[in-house]
Amino acid sequence: MSLRIIVLAKQVPDTRNVGKDAMKADGTVNRAALPAIFNPEDLNALEQALRLKDAHPGATVTLLTMGPGRAAEIIREGLYRGADGGFLLTDRAFAGADTLATSYALSMAIRKIKEYDIILCGRQAIDGDTAQVGPQVAEKLGLNQVTYAEDIFNVKDGKVTVKRRLERGIEIVEAPLPIVVTVNGSAPDCRPRNAKLVQKYKHAKTVTEKQEATADYLELFSTRPYLNLQEWSVADVNADVKQCGLSGSPTKVKRIENVIFQAKESKTLLPTDGAIDELMKELIANHTIG
Repeated sequence: MSLRIIVLAKQVPDTRNVGKDAMKADGTVNRAALPAIFNPEDLNALEQALRLKDAHPGATVTLLTMGPGRAAEIIREGLYRGADGGFLLTDRAFAGADTLATSYALSMAIRKIKEYDIILCGRQAIDGDTAQVGPQVAEKLGLNQVTYAEDIFNVKDGKVTVKRRLERGIEIVEAPLPIVVTVNGSAPDCRPRNAKLVQKYKHAKTVTEKQEATADYLELFSTRPYLNLQEWSVADVNADVKQCGLSGSPTKVKRIENVIFQAKESKTLLPTDGAIDELMKELIANHTIG
């Protein structure tokens, strides 16, 4: 059974490097001030998609991401690992979107793509931790959904069997296609880049990126169609501007507070069992541990 798989992926700020300039005055993330990475759990979802592609000859994996122009790097990263193509949703009208506006924009893009069997995405993004976008996309498209997936065992006879990792154990569920599945970080890590695919797709670019290309590369894009990454605006997906970006986001940030932890005192320990025992007693006494 050949499958048409869409992977929703997000380029997120690297939260390990958050500084004082991480937020703007209006409460939105200052993405220009932070390094950008592929959202970790979306990589887990991509691996599940690629495993399905390996198991089902003829299956295709398409990435869909929303963000500024630099988010095209997410599509290239997917191509380097085995995806077949991707779409970048980019428009100033998309900026500042909360989960409601984001899921609306993604659902409109998926409607434009039309053909799909499984939509995969990470459980949540590290810049929000809401775990809402995947389920909201399913609701907007009227699709079945399975959350907290750790493994997809089988797709057969129009049904998918999924292993879910919950707080109190494991659950095996079966659901009909088409379906949205959100994937946990406990799922297998995504495979590394493939050297041949890096060479094949390293010059893949969106329309906006190609504006900075030289004449030699423009000729390359005309002879190798797979290097042309599709870029969609609000108008391209027939979205209502009022439901996109800040105007479509009921979530508002009222106040931002930067908390900076500073070490005011320190203690040097001797490398002896006695010193470690004394430290443990002190930590237990002041309830730091225990």
